[in-house]
Amino acid sequence: MSRRKVLELFYDVVSPYSWLGFEVICRYRNIWNVDVRLRPGFLGGIMQASGNSPPAMVPKKGAYMGKDLARLAEFYEVPLRQPSDFYQVVIKKGSLSAMRFVTAVEMSHPEFLEKVSRELWMRIWSEDKDITEPDSILEAAKKAGMSEDQAKRLIESTALPEVKNKLKQNTDEALKHGAFGMPMIVAHIDGKKPQMYFGSDRFELLAHQLGEKWLGPVPQKSRL
Repeated sequence: MSRRKVLELFYDVVSPYSWLGFEVICRYRNIWNVDVRLRPGFLGGIMQASGNSPPAMVPKKGAYMGKDLARLAEFYEVPLRQPSDFYQVVIKKGSLSAMRFVTAVEMSHPEFLEKVSRELWMRIWSEDKDITEPDSILEAAKKAGMSEDQAKRLIESTALPEVKNKLKQNTDEALKHGAFGMPMIVAHIDGKKPQMYFGSDRFELLAHQLGEKWLGPVPQKSRL
């Protein structure tokens, strides 16, 4: 009997490509014979530690990225839209407070992890709204189904060393696997050495390695 295959998705809600990868892996969770583990990390820490820089900081890459994301949003059926002030929202404000909250959810209420992550992506990458202020995070958490009291307690907990350390631990683990950006998937297949896949466009290759079928980014349509 072969061991169950495990896919770990390391992600940050500041990353639009992470949102695409997140939605695809969630769609395939019940189609492929895999367990999915969502691993919130801090993209800023990964970029710094790996010596990488955001693609949008290179003018031609930034211009391409805008067009690329519009095409991918339609293809992946994810309501992704550029923030009106990309530099201020993504580079200046970043996502540290949001990802500490997501980490607190992972630690205390993992049943809300998927929905909270999605609602934060919806705010920053679809509705052009803030994800850094406590009220913004509270709104996203409530939309994800958390009670106000639950969410407020977790927002307060983001100042605790154990939450900060857990986010750093997840980020460091991603770096140990070779991360230089996000999203990053680490595939654990039949006890073999874990394999790292970077980006939201390696699912066809991943399916091949898993011995599964790739049915496109919206598999439910392919199965009709």
